[in-house]
Amino acid sequence: MKFLLTAVNAKYIHTNPALYSLKAYAKRYQEDTGRQEKSCVQIAEFTINNRFDEILSGIYKQSPDVIAFSCYIWNIREVLSLVRELGKILPSVPLWLGGPEASYKADELLKSYPELTGIMIGEGEETFSELLCYYEEKSGCCREKGSVETGGIDDEPKSLKDIRGIACRNGENIIHTEERELTDLSRLPFLYDELSLFENKIIYYESSRGCPFRCSYCLSSIDKQVRLKDISAVKRELKFFLDHKVPQVKFIDRTFNCSHGHAMEIWKFIKEHDNGITNFHFEISADLLNDEELDLLNTLRPGAVQMEIGVQTVNEKAIKEIRRIMDVDKLEAAVKRLHAGKNIHIHLDLIAGLPFEDYESFRNSFNRVYAMKPEQLQLGFLKVLSGSYMEEKSRDYGLLYTENPPYEVLATKWLPFEDVCRLKQVEEMVELYYNSNQFTHTLPYLKRFFPDAFALFEGLAAFYERKGYFINTPSRMYRYEALFNFAMEETVGEKELVKELLTMDVYFRENAKSRPPFAKELLPYKEKINAFYRLEEMRRKRNEHLLKDYEACEPRAMARSLHMEPCFYDIFGENPTYLRLQKERFALFDYRKRNPLIHEGSVLLLDEDFQKIELSDN
Repeated sequence: MKFLLTAVNAKYIHTNPALYSLKAYAKRYQEDTGRQEKSCVQIAEFTINNRFDEILSGIYKQSPDVIAFSCYIWNIREVLSLVRELGKILPSVPLWLGGPEASYKADELLKSYPELTGIMIGEGEETFSELLCYYEEKSGCCREKGSVETGGIDDEPKSLKDIRGIACRNGENIIHTEERELTDLSRLPFLYDELSLFENKIIYYESSRGCPFRCSYCLSSIDKQVRLKDISAVKRELKFFLDHKVPQVKFIDRTFNCSHGHAMEIWKFIKEHDNGITNFHFEISADLLNDEELDLLNTLRPGAVQMEIGVQTVNEKAIKEIRRIMDVDKLEAAVKRLHAGKNIHIHLDLIAGLPFEDYESFRNSFNRVYAMKPEQLQLGFLKVLSGSYMEEKSRDYGLLYTENPPYEVLATKWLPFEDVCRLKQVEEMVELYYNSNQFTHTLPYLKRFFPDAFALFEGLAAFYERKGYFINTPSRMYRYEALFNFAMEETVGEKELVKELLTMDVYFRENAKSRPPFAKELLPYKEKINAFYRLEEMRRKRNEHLLKDYEACEPRAMARSLHMEPCFYDIFGENPTYLRLQKERFALFDYRKRNPLIHEGSVLLLDEDFQKIELSDN
């Protein structure tokens, strides 16, 4: 008997840890109950970018006896379409759903989709294990789904109604079985013994479940009981990742640092066992961080961890209304402390469409968060999730949202649809120009000519609208030209300075083979640049060379691995003046040494005699 667990992920690099947990737990369940394994549990993962017919045929070719889908807002439409078609081509195969997007709509889904057999509600490890046993026992006498014989649940070899945590049909009625207690995390097996299955994929890891907060837009607020996995098991499993030099481990704990002791144990372990490669991603509440935690985090290897912090809004009235507990001043201070170590990638989130947040209020939230200088600033839009308190309050807020997933906000009493559209355009500009980390020198300069940071991206959005770029988004390299044209059209900044800033931003990312059209011609400087490499060769023989990682390289080899660019303005350092220099300088870009937070190449600033110029932030 083959039970197929199926996921339709958002991206190829994603995996579905829920399905791997179900499979691993079911195996242990069978061992613990002394059952002889009678079934084959397989996992089939696709993406929403796969063609529908590819997914359908991929499932069909597996020849499953039972199919279950993991359902989220990003895949529910695809899953339900598959259910319709699978009901036609595999009419005798039971079809089950699980996951948050099914759990809170069980009755509606079962009524609308007669092809469905049932829905697993809530945490699924125990439920799936019992369901698997049910089908194992039934596999010798399966009858066609939907027949008169199987129209109810009481006449089955073992009744479905005895399995807690499901919704299913009983004749014409839909019944919910007894609610299942929360999972004991100490019983959860490790998911990644076979790392080869996850090559080139993000590794997701869970050290706790539940959330102590009750934010009205979040389903995690429904389960306020936080459960921590045994710390010895956590350390053992993290050591496995470190020993195997996994590139990234993404913790899916809803508020990782809700337990000070738990968080400290893990962060101390990461520091003590750091392999110089593995990065750990955490979702935290920054205002909960204390001095001990901040001091420890500032000592970690640059790039060892990254922090995702949900700010959502700084509007105090909105914060209170969404039942969020957050001290914005403490959060701001904590982010500043995290930045001080120059070792942690910080990701800050905002949500547009919250109650009491209008366009100008969101502008204020954006500007305050932007001033915290995160490496990434994500502008999200409110999703009105089924089962959330936000859904209950939607009428009070004049909340309009899309009928189909992801149930995204269209308008509120405070934010008309027109303003939502404007914010969508601002969001795209932030993604292209800020979150790409490709314009780290040009943007701070251009911002000087606008009332605030939001106004800069607002202006960029208006420019893109005039040019029709939202329909035909420019390629990555042309975005540099687009930003230059924007600056010139808005008459902001000195033309030659903007060109130089953009040129430097290009070469911070890569040693571009084709020179950008706004860059200065390099031919007049070729001989002088070549002279630097010859000089560096002579310095190396005297052990006075600047490039310590290039001892074995001849001048030509060095020139292929580096890029040298003349510069005429004071644009480097933490506090550039942007004034024209009296004498030219040279910026030497080294792509072997990259900033671990934003992956820029490092830069060595040289004077006209090729002597190193010290910068306070280098």
